[in-house]
Amino acid sequence: MAKTKTKMEFAFPLALAFSFIFMPRVFSMARDEHDLATDEESSLMTYIVHVQKGEHNDDSVQSKDLHSWYHSLLPPGTNQKRITFIYRNAINGFAVKLKPEEAKDLEEKEEVVSVRPEKILSLKTTLTPTFLGLQQGVGLWKESNLGRGVIIGMLDTGIDPNHPSFSGRGMFPPPAKWNGYCEFKGQRTCSNKIIGARNFVKNYTSSILPFDYSGHGTHTSGTAAGRPLEDASLFGNAKGTAVGIAPDAHLAMYKVCTSFICFDSAILAAMDAAIGDGVDILSLSLGGDSSPFYDDSIAIAAFSAMRKGIFVSCAGGNSGPRFFSTSNEAPWILTVGASSIDRSLVAIAKLGNGKELDGEAIYQPKSFKPKLLPLVYPGANGDHSSRQCSKGSLANVDVKGKIVLCEEGDLYPDNEVKANGGAAMILMNQRDSGFTIVDKIPVITATQVSYKAGLAIQKYINSTSTPKATILFRGTFIGNPLAPAIASFSSRGPSRASPGILKPDIIGPGLNILAAWPESLDKHYPSFNIISGTSMSCPHLSGIVALLKSSHPDWSPAAIRSAIMTTATTLNLKGKPIVDQRLSSAHVFAIGAGHVNPLKANQPGLIYDIEPNDYIPYLCGLNYSDKQIGLILNEKVKCSEVKKIEEAQLNYPSFSVSLGSTPRFYTRTLTNVGPANITYYLKVQHPFAVNISISPERITFTELNQKVTYTVRFSPDQEKHRGNHKFAHGSITWLSQSYSVTSPVAIIFQ
Repeated sequence: MAKTKTKMEFAFPLALAFSFIFMPRVFSMARDEHDLATDEESSLMTYIVHVQKGEHNDDSVQSKDLHSWYHSLLPPGTNQKRITFIYRNAINGFAVKLKPEEAKDLEEKEEVVSVRPEKILSLKTTLTPTFLGLQQGVGLWKESNLGRGVIIGMLDTGIDPNHPSFSGRGMFPPPAKWNGYCEFKGQRTCSNKIIGARNFVKNYTSSILPFDYSGHGTHTSGTAAGRPLEDASLFGNAKGTAVGIAPDAHLAMYKVCTSFICFDSAILAAMDAAIGDGVDILSLSLGGDSSPFYDDSIAIAAFSAMRKGIFVSCAGGNSGPRFFSTSNEAPWILTVGASSIDRSLVAIAKLGNGKELDGEAIYQPKSFKPKLLPLVYPGANGDHSSRQCSKGSLANVDVKGKIVLCEEGDLYPDNEVKANGGAAMILMNQRDSGFTIVDKIPVITATQVSYKAGLAIQKYINSTSTPKATILFRGTFIGNPLAPAIASFSSRGPSRASPGILKPDIIGPGLNILAAWPESLDKHYPSFNIISGTSMSCPHLSGIVALLKSSHPDWSPAAIRSAIMTTATTLNLKGKPIVDQRLSSAHVFAIGAGHVNPLKANQPGLIYDIEPNDYIPYLCGLNYSDKQIGLILNEKVKCSEVKKIEEAQLNYPSFSVSLGSTPRFYTRTLTNVGPANITYYLKVQHPFAVNISISPERITFTELNQKVTYTVRFSPDQEKHRGNHKFAHGSITWLSQSYSVTSPVAIIFQ
């Protein structure tokens, strides 16, 4: 238990920092987000207990009887209130507060499958519908009825039910299958828009309502399904009609996070409840580090949800641009990366030599006079804290009345510049951020520039004894031809948990997204905000899934995922390959299948479908034990009686192949969801130093839902020396006169 305790001790500060990187300032914080742990509870940890299914926890057993039975498994005299959650749909089991020695004793009981400490996870649009090709009364928005009748379950920090983005006016009541309820009371009420709202962090805080005290949950909910609101903006910028991707879909909020962190046991409880409530989609803009699927509550609960036909969409993580940094990697989950949109809030840094360098700023005060001011770089002496304008670092630096160049890294460098009398700030990116600019709200006039532009400013400062600069605010610009570009922070594959499955699956808008913000957080704060992260790209995809489910109610979660992936685009608005933060062609481990194209996803032609039981041979192929796979399936399994398969053999819409000196063979099965009589031809983009051969090279379908299997041979190209290349990528496309069905190919050289 000592090893686990060490892991938990480091989890909280890591999660706290992770949340703040992409969360804006919150000017007022509600008191009821403070922990209220008693002296007794402070010595306890929360454990998630998986219990074998039997007569005691059959579906017909009442909750109070189930609670009594679970309590009987605990040491005599244990307070019943130590059991915090009962799970019935996602898993069989419960969450309980125990001492380490009590947890060890509990695990020895015959009825108990496993006992593990809970993890602490972190939180991971006026323009985006138009950017994605969605238009009122046309195409997918017309065919899907704007998501009408679909229920999106959001797991997040709560929601502001009074925000006009969530008006229920003109909406239909929820479908008859809805079994959830609303915990808001008084003036904070649910409606035909927000049809359910529940709080699952009440065991950690005094809050008993699922209200949003950080803004994150309101923002993600508005992105997925906000109603149309005209004249939305932030400080007059990014102005337009704010509307979610599926504006007529219903929302159910499950509060599982405080303002900063998310609790494993609460996430599992919320997913358990959502399955029983009857949601169609689960959207989770949160996650933790990569873990084996049997040790990942989100993966386990998502498997149960998928079996019920519920689609699960998750943020892929904000740990880019490092490889092997994705989270939420299970193949039954849609893992979403973050990209830019074609809007920029232009604020140019003009130097004394006349050179102008592009930057961005949310706050663009008209009172700032664009005259040249003295420019200073505190980091010229090489001091780390001075470079980043950290707290206290400018006390002995003359910055009064000057423009200060600071390097990205400290949370609030603008506070330090303002405190010491600086007139304005130019914030330059770190090397890893490159050209990705994450817009923030400063407390001082400022612009943020790329790493390359920052180096140019430093060079200019060193070239003259009287460096000067100013900031030219140009407002909102739409039409950046490099969009979509992959955001620097978006996590990259390969997957650690399962390298044979390409992750992320897809990318969607996640950089500088404008959406709803709780109006009552601070009376001086606007009702919309711009924030960034895969937390923002995930609800975009959840909204698109809602449209597709409404348009194709008979499609399985795997079918919808396939439609999204095989129709994605790998080109930007300029018609060139999508670029990364360096403006180089983005790697397949950054973009997965590419950028989502909702209109084409609605009519994919062919799909790669997967039945729930198809995952069992795949899991056995991961060499998990029967017990570990049983935790995922929530039932007993014997891999000795199953024909296991390699990871890359799963009928996934992409390929991730570990290739050495010998060829690898895999099959895929296509299902025709297009015209009854149609022929597809093959197009292959070969990865570097790899040959791909496919049989057959032409496929003809004669009826709807007909299935055809093809075989792929991946072999090393002996004439090409791959040198130090670790990865390569290509694609396999099936083409007809009307459809293009593409599977990305990732090669991991052994």
